[in-house]
Amino acid sequence: MRRRVETVLLPLLLGAVVVTAWSLAVRWSGTKIFPAPGKVVAGGLELWRRGVLLPYMRDSLVRVALGYGAAALLGVPLGMLLGWSPTAATIVNPVIQLLRPISPIAWIPVAIVLFGIGNLAPIFLVFLGAFFPIVVTAMNGVGAVPRMYVRAAQNFGRSPASLLIGVVLPAALPEILTGLRIALGIAWIVVVAAEMIAVDSGLGYLIIDARNAGKRYDLVVAGMLLIGLIGLGLDVLVRRVEKLRVLRWGFRVD
Repeated sequence: MRRRVETVLLPLLLGAVVVTAWSLAVRWSGTKIFPAPGKVVAGGLELWRRGVLLPYMRDSLVRVALGYGAAALLGVPLGMLLGWSPTAATIVNPVIQLLRPISPIAWIPVAIVLFGIGNLAPIFLVFLGAFFPIVVTAMNGVGAVPRMYVRAAQNFGRSPASLLIGVVLPAALPEILTGLRIALGIAWIVVVAAEMIAVDSGLGYLIIDARNAGKRYDLVVAGMLLIGLIGLGLDVLVRRVEKLRVLRWGFRVD
């Protein structure tokens, strides 16, 4: 019962307090620009009736799935290789550390030049945003695997491939999953920013289009809240995956 209060009721109570404060702030300030909660809800319902809400959500999620999926498929094996091989890390890591601090948003002009206005540009930007956190955390996770695990498996005659997949990967999995979770949050931020410039659909495009077409700030805030809710849902989903028993090998138990 106490856990349910902490995880459900208290967040809902805080949300009610925030909405109430928002409504009162709009009323007391007398602003004609920033919308009250009721107008935001009405704007969201308007988007639903116009039939654009679900297609825009779908487009954003598909772009994230493709870019993030490609980053995970390439980043986890590369990070494990770099963590396993000091020689490979010495060669490749300087390039990764050079490119990693560059914001994916800074790549938008390059992405448009390379891929034009369309789906490939935001997918590429999502890939860049997710790829480097995944590589770095996978590399650090493999590097932090206790050597006793490796030596024990070698004593049983495990091949290098079997050792890497059967011992090192499970032991490094907690840090790899943390990197995947962080990368998913970054991917969701990047796709919204990219959609404001490089495409004509998606939640990012919805926000910038509502701002430019009549300054519909009720639709702008509705899109912002929807982005936040989807981001929350994605984070909860990843947390649930982390708790699966089959993935708990290597987690410290208190």
